[in-house]
Amino acid sequence: MAAIVPPTATSPPASKPTEIPPEKVDYLNLPCPIPYEEIHREALMSLKPELFEGLRFDFTKGLNQKFSLSHSVFMGPTEIPSQSSDTIKIPTAHYEFGANFIDPKLMLFGRVLTDGRVNARMKCDLTENLTLKANAQLTNEPHMSHGMANFDYKGKDYRTQFQLGNGALFGANYIQSVTPHLSLGGEVFWAGQYRKSGIGYAARYNTDKMVATGQVASTGVVALSYVQKVSEKVSLVSDFTYNYLSRDVTSSFGYDYILRQCRLRGKIDSNGCTSAFLEERLNMGLNFILSAEGWWVEVLVFFSILHKPFIEIRMRIVLVARLNWEIDHLKKDYKFGFGLTVGE
Repeated sequence: MAAIVPPTATSPPASKPTEIPPEKVDYLNLPCPIPYEEIHREALMSLKPELFEGLRFDFTKGLNQKFSLSHSVFMGPTEIPSQSSDTIKIPTAHYEFGANFIDPKLMLFGRVLTDGRVNARMKCDLTENLTLKANAQLTNEPHMSHGMANFDYKGKDYRTQFQLGNGALFGANYIQSVTPHLSLGGEVFWAGQYRKSGIGYAARYNTDKMVATGQVASTGVVALSYVQKVSEKVSLVSDFTYNYLSRDVTSSFGYDYILRQCRLRGKIDSNGCTSAFLEERLNMGLNFILSAEGWWVEVLVFFSILHKPFIEIRMRIVLVARLNWEIDHLKKDYKFGFGLTVGE
């Protein structure tokens, strides 16, 4: 009797992988790009923070919702130009007084320094799409005062800017979104005082995870930058700058780490210079206690009330501490700075 062979199970045919159709691009509704002058914004914020050497203290006092006063004290060395490779520094100190007016359509900033310099900045929204920006500086030194005005126009998928400055300086730039992630632009300028002109081109490609920019100008500068967002808190940054007229090449690599109340940035470049910048935001309620008795007056700062003073002023303020250092092994130049910003 022949053995009964069970029928072999037939496997169902493999299903084809579903193909995701490419996303259709609506070229009539492209996003508006960032301004032309800010195409390297992410890289500059991470690689080139505002480093300083010495001690710096800033205090801002708000008088009302729109007007505030600021005080700034700086003590540290200042580099002076020298023909030798050695860095020459002289100790300096100055005080700066400022007044600020902030409105949804108008912002005014003014600064007066003890060395005689006066700085002023203004931003005014003339319309929903047209903005006027102006800045000026007056000094006691001859031919060092300057001023500039910018007219920025924001279109649906493009931006344009016209610049006008002293010394017969004229400039204009335009940037256009060509895809949802790619924008292209160009600029021209004319410096009548120095009889020089130039033209430049730029490209920027950005997604949720990376930003790549490139810029070239007739002045000889080629600038490239790349930002990779590893996570919401960590970014890796690199840039490359080449001047084909002077044959100077510089590249750097850095990081940007953002915590809940802290931000740490650092970099190292091809010249052997390393730097780091630590900024910590301290949100705490401080009690400024002013007590008076007899012929003496003392001002104490407490985190808790230790006694009942004669006069007590309680304020909710914000403290921001800044710590930075820079080491240049080739030039044997070492910098260290500490700053504290107090504001309501």
